[in-house]
Amino acid sequence: MTDERAPGLVLHSPGGTRFHFDPGALCLELLPTGGPGPYARYEVLHRPADLAGWAGESRLGLPPGAVRITAGQLTAVRTLRDALWRLAAARAAHGAATGDAGDPADYAVLNRAAARPPLAPQIAPDGTAAPPLPGDGDQLASTVARDAIALFTGPWADRVRECGADNCRLLFVDTSRPGRRRWCSMERCGNRHKVRALRARREQHEE
Repeated sequence: MTDERAPGLVLHSPGGTRFHFDPGALCLELLPTGGPGPYARYEVLHRPADLAGWAGESRLGLPPGAVRITAGQLTAVRTLRDALWRLAAARAAHGAATGDAGDPADYAVLNRAAARPPLAPQIAPDGTAAPPLPGDGDQLASTVARDAIALFTGPWADRVRECGADNCRLLFVDTSRPGRRRWCSMERCGNRHKVRALRARREQHEE
């Protein structure tokens, strides 16, 4: 169901800088499209075509026309995304600790979406993954929700992190072997931290 590109998304900072962001899971790739509360100003899923475009840019790598999406299904996916934002943020703040991992209402949204059939995977004659059969927005939501359930109940449940930069709230799952990933992207927040640290050392040396 995936293509051969490096996993992750190309995002744009408020200043217009492009950077690669791999959150480590399909469900977390949906979060930068907008979200609840203060994240609503970043909304990009205005039309069904916008969601179809995200499905192509995500690690699903779906070709145009692979998913038929209605206006109602788009609304349902946005509701799912907002619930995922809150659940993932709770995991980042509290780990997988019982009682601190999110609102039951958000889990109910997740479970309802996952209860529907997901996109059906396909295999090409050469043995490689092929695009799924044409599906709909409910199947896309189910695929994302099932990925989230696998993340939240799996071995990486306590590795959901928030970027370490003060002004960045992007969430990712740290799948690195040492478990020390701090930044959403070294291209953006990691490099900015290095520049600030270097500047601070130089200023200290000049005093």
